[in-house]
Amino acid sequence: MAMILNALASNVLNMLMEVGKEEVSLLLGVSGEINRMRVRLQDLRNFLTDADRRRITDNSVQGWVTELKGVMYEATDILDLCQLKAMEQSPLASQKGCFNQLFSCLRSPLFTHDISSRIKVLNQRLDNIKERSAAFSFINLGSYDDHGGKVHASHVAFPSRETSGELDRSGVVGEKIEQDTRKLVEIMLTGIKGGTSHGDGKVMVFAIVGVGGIGKTTLARKVFNDEAIQSEFDKTICVSINQDLNEAELLKRAIIEAGGDHSHAGNAKATLQRVLKDTLTGKKILLVMDDVWNNIAWEDVLKTPLVNGATPGSRVLVTTRDERVARGMKAIPPYHHIDKLDADDAWSLLKKQVAASEMDESDIAALKDTGMEIVSKCDDLPLAVKVMGGLLRQKDRNHSDWGKVLNDSAWSVVGMPEELNYVVYISYEDLSPCLKQCFLHYSLLPKNIVFGSNTIVGMWIGEGFVHGSSSDDLEELGRQYYKELILRNLIEPYNKTINQYHCIMHDVVRSFGQCMSQDEALVAHIRETSTISKLGSQKFIRLSIETGGSESDKLKWSMLQEQKHVRTLISAGQFEIKPNETLIYFSSLRNLHIQSANIAALVDHIYQLKHLRYLSVRDSDIFRLPDNIGEMKFLQLLDLRSCRKLKKLPSGIVKLGHLRYLNMNETSKDATIPRGFGALSNMRILFGFPGHVDDEWCSLEELGPLCELRKLGLNSLENVYDASSAEKARLCEKVHLTKLILRCSSRTGDDGLVEEEAGVSEEEQRKIIGLFDELCPPHCLERLEIGGYFGRRLPRWMTSTSATALKSLNTLWIDDLTCCTQLPDGLCELPYLQFIHICHAPAIKHVGPEFMQLYHHCSHPPSKTMVSFPRLNKLDLKEMVQWEVWEWEEEVKAMPVLEEVQLKHCKLRCLPPGLSYHARALRKLSLESIQHLTSLENFASIVDLEVSQNPDLERITDLPVLQKLTIIMCPKMKVLEGVPLLQSLFLEDYGMEALPEYMRGVNPRQLNLDCSIALLRSIAAGQPGPEWAKFSHVGRVKGYAREEDNKRKWYVMYTREPYNLETDIDY
Repeated sequence: MAMILNALASNVLNMLMEVGKEEVSLLLGVSGEINRMRVRLQDLRNFLTDADRRRITDNSVQGWVTELKGVMYEATDILDLCQLKAMEQSPLASQKGCFNQLFSCLRSPLFTHDISSRIKVLNQRLDNIKERSAAFSFINLGSYDDHGGKVHASHVAFPSRETSGELDRSGVVGEKIEQDTRKLVEIMLTGIKGGTSHGDGKVMVFAIVGVGGIGKTTLARKVFNDEAIQSEFDKTICVSINQDLNEAELLKRAIIEAGGDHSHAGNAKATLQRVLKDTLTGKKILLVMDDVWNNIAWEDVLKTPLVNGATPGSRVLVTTRDERVARGMKAIPPYHHIDKLDADDAWSLLKKQVAASEMDESDIAALKDTGMEIVSKCDDLPLAVKVMGGLLRQKDRNHSDWGKVLNDSAWSVVGMPEELNYVVYISYEDLSPCLKQCFLHYSLLPKNIVFGSNTIVGMWIGEGFVHGSSSDDLEELGRQYYKELILRNLIEPYNKTINQYHCIMHDVVRSFGQCMSQDEALVAHIRETSTISKLGSQKFIRLSIETGGSESDKLKWSMLQEQKHVRTLISAGQFEIKPNETLIYFSSLRNLHIQSANIAALVDHIYQLKHLRYLSVRDSDIFRLPDNIGEMKFLQLLDLRSCRKLKKLPSGIVKLGHLRYLNMNETSKDATIPRGFGALSNMRILFGFPGHVDDEWCSLEELGPLCELRKLGLNSLENVYDASSAEKARLCEKVHLTKLILRCSSRTGDDGLVEEEAGVSEEEQRKIIGLFDELCPPHCLERLEIGGYFGRRLPRWMTSTSATALKSLNTLWIDDLTCCTQLPDGLCELPYLQFIHICHAPAIKHVGPEFMQLYHHCSHPPSKTMVSFPRLNKLDLKEMVQWEVWEWEEEVKAMPVLEEVQLKHCKLRCLPPGLSYHARALRKLSLESIQHLTSLENFASIVDLEVSQNPDLERITDLPVLQKLTIIMCPKMKVLEGVPLLQSLFLEDYGMEALPEYMRGVNPRQLNLDCSIALLRSIAAGQPGPEWAKFSHVGRVKGYAREEDNKRKWYVMYTREPYNLETDIDY
């Protein structure tokens, strides 16, 4: 159940305490009914933990629980109505979000009679429920009092566990996975003669088979990320398939993964398949299909575009629990079956999950005997061991605490449903009621949609799962809940995002959560007819429904109208809505998330959802919001992202005193906000706020009173030219602001230069400089993004004399720096700056001492121990098309922890000496389209180097630890020396007629080559051929040549030991 009894009772009791004042009780016309309800709930609360546990295996207890929850849900509705009435009487009550003005509303006889009658009826029902509880002999297990919203101390005790989205997941299933990975990679790259393939030999399918939680996905990811795999295929695509298949969403994800664009393709399957085919044409593809339950996703959706588009040698890797799926997809036998972990690997995995650092491992080693018994109870399944590790991470490292887990009575519960994994159950029972609710809610989210943490936390706040008053930082508290679920391995960071912003939940864990919630929640796909049919026969509190992209996959809105008690509705996809159908059915809704849907016809009725806290209509067809939206007094989060037809917010929005989050990104470029917006003093997160002017009024002025802002994004700032308007925004006074986005419309073209028709006058530059000067952020800012800025100089607060304004900054992202002639000169002093990304800065020609040297900025010489950019970890400088000189001499100490540099599309002739001399942590360097670069030498720490389309590059020398080198279209490259540890060399140049002479002096373990057909023929000739002496000493060679659009039409494969040379070239 997504609402835990203990937490729901706490919520109701808090509300009752607010209204349970003497004068309110008198005005209600009842004698102590409010107190009676509070006392009844308080008495019952001590038994709720036991009832919550027993209802899993006892249907009669489940019925009792459902009835009690029904009473409490209705009580919250009644108390909400009281507060709404109070807000009508006093705007101040709406601002404060409290009941201290409630008595004024109860002077209405009709309202008073209705409320008092409903409360009396609820008390009668509570009396009956309490009497019946005696028959169950519930045990008093106390209550978990977590109203303060405290989460476990693990966030303090193990901070290092929060910094990595992967939690060292690369080795989560023991040493055997390394062997399995190598075996699968070898088979997939070599191919199997006589195997079944699709499309005239183009595509071969391989399968990983095993039970849930055994590590199929982990193995598939390791194969997917293997260096040899990544270098072999032009495009690698990984998509998760589930039982609730949404064909349009699956195709869109595949197109995105393949680097294509589906924005103009709509939702029709045939159109999306054509886009995917075109995206794959002429490319060698690896497609990983994870968690496949049947053949539909392959046969009906992905097979046709892959077989008709991809080149021969493409591969599909499928993971499934059912061997019949592998057979149906004609996978190459024998399939790769994953075995359980052996005891030692299981113990190693458990230690890895529990330990916060190597220093902890000795303490954990002392608990090995108990730990081995625990992993045995996990049946040596990797997922179970990981979840158990997440639980033990919260415990003290002693025999007592570990022994309690080992001997927990939950291991021996009789009658548990098959879907309830015992390990997940034990971890679940260790959660506080607040975290239980958040966890169960997460399990209800559509699997095909990856939600961001802001969205998820917003839903939790809307449901009341995150406890606190309206003045508390509920968003931060919700993020702590989110992080704890990650630490416990109940959700896992999505491997394509950073900072744990997106997460996924394993199917075994998801099934557990949905089973625990099945008494009040329905999770379904439109094609699951047996599940969807429950909408007409059962009543639910929470609905999560996915539809498809075709007409036949639309959900009839009328099917939902009987769900009158629903409090959360999450839907992704299209509806069939008839005239006169409305939202009025859902009068108890707290959360409404409708994504990628056609709901414009319902907009006029949104205001009727009086209890609504969370509203997301992102990527929908709405073009306006109702003027009376101000009646939705409880609304806290409003997400309008990608509603591209929406041009303005209604004036009524200024009455939403509880609004904490508003996102207008990617709405109409002419979007506007109403005057009076500054009244929304509870606003915490505001994205896509448009800059615009109306007579003498400017929208930026409305930001002044919003002193609680944590994240702020401003768009269309070129529309505001009065610097005094920016000054009135008072950004520097917003002491909670950690993220700031400042954007103007882009004025650069595809070539990186300013478009002629978008030219910038001196007057425009002067005004935008003045505007940005007044948008100085506060000292607490951590992330700054600037886009489309066209001033000739950067804002004053980014220069050396004012850089303290950014003293907490860790990320700087600048895009389209149209007219600036130099980089900001105050960045080198920032103590926490870790990442700089600058792209499209066509006016910069010279990066000199002003960017690198501390003493250039200080009136007094710096200490000899001081360094510039002390924590910078990654530096991206791209599309600076006129950049010719980078000064950084050896005596300038800077960037001591820099690990990655990317330089792209500039006119540099050489890299600065200081980069190789001081950036001793630099491991990865990427140089693309550096027009006049002639040599690269003396980088002592680089492990991974990529040079691409550098027309004058001739020499790469003295890189003593280099292991991976990629050279693409560098026609003058002649010298490669001083690379003794080189393991992998990739050369791409379809005009290459002969292997470079430097191949005689290097000895990589593997050479991958894309070249001309003439060179490939010479290699295919083997020992008699002219190229033999250049490649015969290499352990493994894979070469390809193109024919028209097929980049890898012809191939040669060579291995030195054992000797093998094969090709498909005809002599």
